[in-house]
Amino acid sequence: MKPTIRPSKRQYQAWKALWDENVSYVIYGGAAGGGKTWLLCEWLITNCFFYPQTKWFIGRTELKRLLSSVYVTFWEVAAYHGVTSYFSYNGQMHYIRHHNGSQIDLIDLKYQPSDPRYERFGSLEYTGGAIEEGGEVAFPAFDILKSRVGRKLNSRYNLPGRILITCNPSKNWLYSEVYKPWRENELPPEYAFVQAYVTDNPYIDREYINNLRNLRDKSQKERLLNGNWEYDDDPTALMDFDAINDLFTNTFVESGKTYITADIARMGSDRAVIILWKGLRAEEIHVMDISTTVEQENVIKELAEKHQVPRSKIVIDEDGIGGGVVDHLSGVKGFVNNAQPMRGENYLNLKTQCYFLLSEKVNNQAIYIADDSHKEEIIEELEQIKQKDADKDGKLKIKGKEEVKEMLGRSPDFADALMMRMYFEHGINHDAFLNAMLY
Repeated sequence: MKPTIRPSKRQYQAWKALWDENVSYVIYGGAAGGGKTWLLCEWLITNCFFYPQTKWFIGRTELKRLLSSVYVTFWEVAAYHGVTSYFSYNGQMHYIRHHNGSQIDLIDLKYQPSDPRYERFGSLEYTGGAIEEGGEVAFPAFDILKSRVGRKLNSRYNLPGRILITCNPSKNWLYSEVYKPWRENELPPEYAFVQAYVTDNPYIDREYINNLRNLRDKSQKERLLNGNWEYDDDPTALMDFDAINDLFTNTFVESGKTYITADIARMGSDRAVIILWKGLRAEEIHVMDISTTVEQENVIKELAEKHQVPRSKIVIDEDGIGGGVVDHLSGVKGFVNNAQPMRGENYLNLKTQCYFLLSEKVNNQAIYIADDSHKEEIIEELEQIKQKDADKDGKLKIKGKEEVKEMLGRSPDFADALMMRMYFEHGINHDAFLNAMLY
């Protein structure tokens, strides 16, 4: 095979990264129409020809959507290069095979609550592969696939295990793990990011660009036409993006009584986040990445002693292992996420009620975070707090923690610690809370 490949300028940058022996993960993302899927298919077709018996994958959140998008483009690319006769498709096992034995598996990357760590991929062996529309894919899927590449004839052909990810701008793990470090010139050397724009693609139909320009949804237009990663005007988001950023400059928020909120973590599981408050001013944020519950208890006690915080003004996440901390620190309040909301209000549970109240405070510039040592993470987490089933009647809901973890690639521990401060706000009757727990 002697392919004639005529990439656009941006595609050429991605091609160079894909053949860079120091790069393991290439992210080609930005506006729609940048030739991302074409590049993906062209790269895999080339690999199948040059490296017999190798095994590759194409993954997307749903196999059905993969078959209606990437699969269609694959055959268009194959036809363009005149190589369709070299490939066949197995519709039962969902793979494309080259006659030299190389193979491309089509895999479904949808998150399954019964398989949160994607262990269904744990025994697979691939030379490399690609993820289409990475913004829709949960971080654990990418994380496990990283361990499955580089395992099929890579030594024979001196090929590094490599994954190509195509995507449009999205405020998820791709933003925090790839785009933001790239923007700040801090992207790890094993990653390469190429920003794609529709106007860079000389082969795109002009009508397609006009359609993007005529989009009425401002958020979609910014993302798909301009490739803007910073714009995320999601109507289900509880907190305004500008208001979230204002949290770190609202110095006018008055000081007041002292409080402590603590999101407890088991050693090696998520992070413990402990916040010292003066009124609605988050003065100190203590993060413990690897710690025992005893160590976390000691930090809480030291903060309480130093800043004269009464036990009754300390609230600790009581779910799971946090219950033991609540028991040991006599007099503190335990926060049970799934408890009944206060005052009989129309929320699914206490956590939802407190997040809606937090959003009210944030949007009204009533909170100040003086400790900005974790500013970017806090912003990312609060942006992901969104209403669920907003178009349905019934109790108000927010997206669950597992859903947020899917998008961020980590637990929203800062957001949860901030949210628990609302336990003490707006006249929440703690006796009513206890009664709600008992009955």
